[in-house]
Amino acid sequence: MSKSLREIIKIVTRQHLVERNGLAMGQCLTAVGWVGGTLPELYEENGMVEVSMADVAGGGFAVGAALAGRRPMYIIRYQGFNWFNAPIIINYACKSKEIWGIPCPMFIRSIAMEGAIGPVAGSSHHSLYYRMPGITIRSPMTPKEYVKCYEDFMTNDEVFYVSEHRGAYPNSEELCDVVCEKPDICLFPISITRFAAMEAVELLQKKGIKAAVYHIESIKPIVLNEHAKPSLKEAGLGLVLDDDYRDGVGKCIALDLSNDTGAKLEAFGLDDRTAGFDKKVDNLPPDKYAIEKKVIEILERKNNES
Repeated sequence: MSKSLREIIKIVTRQHLVERNGLAMGQCLTAVGWVGGTLPELYEENGMVEVSMADVAGGGFAVGAALAGRRPMYIIRYQGFNWFNAPIIINYACKSKEIWGIPCPMFIRSIAMEGAIGPVAGSSHHSLYYRMPGITIRSPMTPKEYVKCYEDFMTNDEVFYVSEHRGAYPNSEELCDVVCEKPDICLFPISITRFAAMEAVELLQKKGIKAAVYHIESIKPIVLNEHAKPSLKEAGLGLVLDDDYRDGVGKCIALDLSNDTGAKLEAFGLDDRTAGFDKKVDNLPPDKYAIEKKVIEILERKNNES
């Protein structure tokens, strides 16, 4: 039986601490749940370092450990907390190699989740890091992707921002691109929207709509299937899906792909509003039905224009 993403992260972390003299740093790591079951039950003598609840300070401690060569995994339990954790990472770790020639390799595990958890803790926030130089941004949603992401980190001296999502932790399957001839539209999903995109394709097929899917795991630099741009050029229409706000990574990627192919693209992510704690006022990423509706809207608009 294949291992889940949760189990793989736990194995990778144990290997990093026990075999590679690394560190895992963050808040409440050894508390009940061990960060959603992704951490091995190890303690300080094995490199599991509990930091204070002062979010800004934690990022500084991790940067110091990276400069000392310990390649820390810095674990941010909710991606919204990056508003506090990011400053010293972005302004020191990401610039150290370029300015002083001193690499500061660190593996930032930034974890997203949704579901009536309020205005700070929810959703992904990789757009916070995207506009800054000196950062590699990945969003692995499958076991093999996570292992590859970690191996890439260990063979480089860069700052890796790893955008995780708790919704993907039970997943044990790989996500493959959907390549089809003469697609009506191409979808480019990021993070947890990758699962919804695959479900939306099935709904669209029942309506006679052919949608290709090209998953985005490597956000910066962006890495796509070799068929993605030719397919997009042929379709002439594309939709970038994300669980971050629409005026962020999604729009940037959509613009770049549009410039490269001449196709029309849109970004579809969180609404431009604050999430609350009740389901009635939550702000969630597009699900399969929302994606289906959006695709149909785009195609109808194209038909009306022609």
